[in-house]
Amino acid sequence: MSNQVIIGVPSETPAAAVTPVEAGAFGSFASGVALTIVTRLLMLLGTVGGSVIVARWLGPEGLGALAVLNTTIVLALTIGTLGLTSANTYFIARDRTTLAPVWANAIVFALLGGTLVAGTVIALTKFVPTLFGGVSSDLVLIAALSIPFQFLLSLGLNVLLGMDRIRRLNFLDAMAPVLALFNAIFVLLVLRSTLKVLVSFNSAATVVLSGFMIWSIARVVSRQQERRCFQPNGRLFKEALGYGLKFCIPLIAAILIFRVDLLIVNHFRGAAEAGVYAVASQVANLLTMLPAVVGTLLFPRVASYQDPRGEFAIRVTRHVSFVMLVMCAAAAAGSFLLPLIYGPRFSDATIQLLILLPGICLIGIESVLVQHFTGTGLPRAIPIFWLITLVVNLALNLAFVPVFGARGAASVSTLSYALIFVLVTIYFWMKTGRRAAETFFLRRGELRDLFTASYRVFSR
Repeated sequence: MSNQVIIGVPSETPAAAVTPVEAGAFGSFASGVALTIVTRLLMLLGTVGGSVIVARWLGPEGLGALAVLNTTIVLALTIGTLGLTSANTYFIARDRTTLAPVWANAIVFALLGGTLVAGTVIALTKFVPTLFGGVSSDLVLIAALSIPFQFLLSLGLNVLLGMDRIRRLNFLDAMAPVLALFNAIFVLLVLRSTLKVLVSFNSAATVVLSGFMIWSIARVVSRQQERRCFQPNGRLFKEALGYGLKFCIPLIAAILIFRVDLLIVNHFRGAAEAGVYAVASQVANLLTMLPAVVGTLLFPRVASYQDPRGEFAIRVTRHVSFVMLVMCAAAAAGSFLLPLIYGPRFSDATIQLLILLPGICLIGIESVLVQHFTGTGLPRAIPIFWLITLVVNLALNLAFVPVFGARGAASVSTLSYALIFVLVTIYFWMKTGRRAAETFFLRRGELRDLFTASYRVFSR
């Protein structure tokens, strides 16, 4: 993979230069995005529906405690998988015959590594209980038991992504929020039970889903005409781990920047304020759904067909930039509905969301543009950029949150998102010789094509 600087490349690239990305080994990029977006919208209903039920039934304190547990699991998952999620996608996309040994390695790693990470989380509840604020150790213990199975799910989804099994990936990905909504309805509204029972049901659902993931990928492996033996492969694991560790730094930094502020708010300001901030953060993060989907599907295509000019990535970035502006403007108008949906105790979520929106728009665009680098070897500069942003984020959060609370956390997030956007964008321009106008602004005819494509998708 080349990290050379490409200066003065032409702004126009023949269509044939990007056609192999959309054809051949992969299905239609646009169709994959459309299908995944529809699935994410269904997931959105499950996620928001579940949080509304928890907020209405258990109040900001209960929602805050559940948000802390979920954030803990996400952090443990991101740190503990050591970047193997992205590495597995990368290696399978480049050589699909590696599916069986890569998945065998993933299962062993998930069970052993996931158990080790779960034990670490449980130990932290014993020796550093203040880390989780007012959340009881029993709740953390129940949630931690699901970590090895969360590992299996996460690694499995990325294996399906590398194989371009988009429908199966979307189905399994959507089941988690659907089951979470079902659990919230059954436990809180039907049984009229407690948060502890809800967390237990959610952990049990994760175990069931991980079993279904193993069965699902086993079917994909059995149908491969050309494949290697289904057994752990030390050489492949070493290569994947070495590659994954390069991804590990930006992945961990990104998830800390996105998630750790809620833990800091919970620590300094309590579960109630953390619960309100969880609502604003959830809505903000949902706005990154589209660029996340686009970036996810763009990554294996760039990895499979090396595109040093970045033409495919830049073309997609232009469309995402326009859509993010529209979505964030709509979210700003809709932010005033949050107290009506969640209750009057969540009124400050509106202000917090409005503070977050500029940064969300920028980080959404960056998450697509950066796929040019993740798919072509990930130069060292990208992890360094994320480390710089993480240090700034943590320092500002620790300085502002004790004084300004959740609004301070929202302001720090927007500043952090803007910083990583500026760093990645400037680096992209340096490496490709591109300009701002061709990177972010739709060309003549692209806006019309975008509306036409959207109409076709939603009129089916």
